[in-house]
Amino acid sequence: MVTEDKHISYRIYLVALALFIMAIAIIVKLTNIQWVHGNYYRNLAKERTVKNFVIPANKGNIYSSDGSLLATSIPNYNIRFDALAPKSVNFEKNIKSLSDSLAIMFHKPSAFFQAELRKARANKNRFYFVAKDLSYSEYIRIKKFPLFNLGAYKGGIIINQQTVREHPIGMIAERTIGYERIDTKGVLARVGIEGAFGKYLNGKDGRVLQQKIAKGQWKPIQDMNEVDPKDGYDVISTIDVYIQDIAHHALLKQLELYEADHGCVVVMETQTGQVKAISNLGRATDGSYYETINYAVSEAHEPGSTYKLVDLMALLEDKKIDTSAVFDRKGGLITYFGRKVEDSHRGGEQLVSLAKGFEMSSNTVMVQAVYNSYKDNPAQFVNHVNSFGLNKRLGLPFKGEGYPYVPQPSDKKWSNLSLPWMAFGYGVSITPLQTLTYYNSVANNGVMVKPQFVSEIKAWNKTIKKFNTEIINPKVCSAGTIAKLKNMLLNVVKNGTGKKFYSKDFSMAGKTGTAQVNYSSNGGLDKYYASSFVGYFPAENPKYSCIVVVHKPSTANNNYYGADVAGPVFKRIAQKIFTDAPTTNEIKKLDQKIAKQEQSFNQYFAKSQIKQQFLPNLKGMSGMDAAALLGNMGLKVKIIGMGKVKSQSILPGQPILKNALIILELS
Repeated sequence: MVTEDKHISYRIYLVALALFIMAIAIIVKLTNIQWVHGNYYRNLAKERTVKNFVIPANKGNIYSSDGSLLATSIPNYNIRFDALAPKSVNFEKNIKSLSDSLAIMFHKPSAFFQAELRKARANKNRFYFVAKDLSYSEYIRIKKFPLFNLGAYKGGIIINQQTVREHPIGMIAERTIGYERIDTKGVLARVGIEGAFGKYLNGKDGRVLQQKIAKGQWKPIQDMNEVDPKDGYDVISTIDVYIQDIAHHALLKQLELYEADHGCVVVMETQTGQVKAISNLGRATDGSYYETINYAVSEAHEPGSTYKLVDLMALLEDKKIDTSAVFDRKGGLITYFGRKVEDSHRGGEQLVSLAKGFEMSSNTVMVQAVYNSYKDNPAQFVNHVNSFGLNKRLGLPFKGEGYPYVPQPSDKKWSNLSLPWMAFGYGVSITPLQTLTYYNSVANNGVMVKPQFVSEIKAWNKTIKKFNTEIINPKVCSAGTIAKLKNMLLNVVKNGTGKKFYSKDFSMAGKTGTAQVNYSSNGGLDKYYASSFVGYFPAENPKYSCIVVVHKPSTANNNYYGADVAGPVFKRIAQKIFTDAPTTNEIKKLDQKIAKQEQSFNQYFAKSQIKQQFLPNLKGMSGMDAAALLGNMGLKVKIIGMGKVKSQSILPGQPILKNALIILELS
């Protein structure tokens, strides 16, 4: 018995020892978890249940030069419902009135919302979808609904805010205003002003702490943010909404008329280089037009005849030739190294001056002038082109600016054809904005300024940064050359290829251009025309310069030339801009006195000075004067007819009663 008791005691001791050892192991493990790996597990648990979410900062606004909104950030709200958050008493008390409110707002039966909300509570749905893409005013409205007005914890409302970018003026200048967005490849695409000035617009993001309530579903832990977002600065662009609207619709009308593929227009302030309007429209498959590519900035192509101004500037600066020099057009066709140079219109005068050849946009004249002058030293001509800045980009803040191309005599691709081909705008590439910048330097008396799209960065009324006019070249050529070039550009519109849209009431100067594009690809089957006009207005004292380029206009009526397609757009823009401008006409003999008027006034003045107690005889008096006189006496006047007083309803000599009605018949 004693032996058996001892065995039992040993077994008890062994079990106790085992339990003790297990307890020690558990304590060691807990200690290890708590003190050695505690932070790791605590952070892991926190990361899986509580997380910091980024609240994107509101971007600053982009404004036009006249204060109109071009781009702005608008808060957008999604509303969900935590069906388990409200207590039963609150849920039952408010579900009917909440459903009624939702029914009015979203135009669905109240019974539908009651059923859905009860179903969400029965299914323990803590993230039931209520509404999305609400505006701020709609968000404020729904936040005040019964039950939801109790807040996130008592009422179960879950608010997710996001920011969307809106362009209040729609598609107008949309490409230049630009955007920042993630493309299909996950790359952040930065376009236009929005992309170029993002460091000012974007501001600083905030943070909000949210708790995981279900798989993939989170809700804010509290109503306040951990870190409030800081809004970005505002960008003041140089765009003028009035001019932009004119340019956009003028271009659109012409693109539709000619069923063109795409086109662009830029209007720039001559002295400052501020771009007041820029429109880039491409044709969609349904025939409509919308802002696609920024053609004015990115599309470098052979300019054709608008390049001939370069020829003249170089020739006149080097004193190679005078504008009165005479050339033989040779029937509008000459050959260089087996390649034809042909005028668009081969008939007409054959012996013409250099100035006349420019006005009529003769390829044969301009090529002869350049080739004969520079064939022994083509580098002299090309160096002029380079000095005009046409061989390099403008250095705009936007991504995607096109690369110009000017063949150099040192290049392997240089050939005998390079020089004559350059003379009429082929074998070179240049963007529309570069062409405009060059022409603008002539309008600006030789000062070449850089195109400017933004004038100022602001925070409320405080200026953060100001962008002043940037001069690229203070003197592209001599004053004498500028004067001659201006005269010839004016004559292009008066007597030359632009005479179709000449107006004696409004002076414009510029150059037409019609270039063949893709003439060397696919055996010439893909060839089409690019019609252009570039110039400035008013011609005598240029305020604005403008370029219009239209690609692939219909050739059905054989009127695809620059004067037919692009010129009318230029004219429409120029005249429309100045339609609302204040008149500068002087009214002569403004102070000259007219006897009849003086007599009428003196008669009225004499009667008005007498304090009347009785009604005077008004017969023969001007109706307007009589009405004014009676009004000063405190009477109400009704006039019948026009001219002078024939009769009065209250006879002369009657006492004047204040506010009495008197009827005057005029004849």
